[in-house]
Amino acid sequence: MAVVAISDYKFPSKSRQELYGDDQLVHLWWKGNPYFVAASCFRFPKAMPFGDLVELCKGFFSADPDLDPTAFDSVQWVIDDKPVTPDLGASLEANGVGHKSLVQFSI
Repeated sequence: MAVVAISDYKFPSKSRQELYGDDQLVHLWWKGNPYFVAASCFRFPKAMPFGDLVELCKGFFSADPDLDPTAFDSVQWVIDDKPVTPDLGASLEANGVGHKSLVQFSI
């Protein structure tokens, strides 16, 4: 359902990029998982290697008792609705992850 504003919104966003310096907000979503039905938002450095994000996912999403950490070897990644094969050694920024990007994966 769409939201209709009753007047113009003339205030700067409280979550705009310039407030985070070298960091950015990134939404992570395990698509299709019944335990994690929505994306979770994290603050990450832009220069963080994508491989570190994968390791974080292994830890964070291990709350699902059915998670097999070796499944991350064959994960399908999507960044902002674009299927990608990320370079694990390259930064988030180099892999196309921007401020408020949605990084989703399917196992």
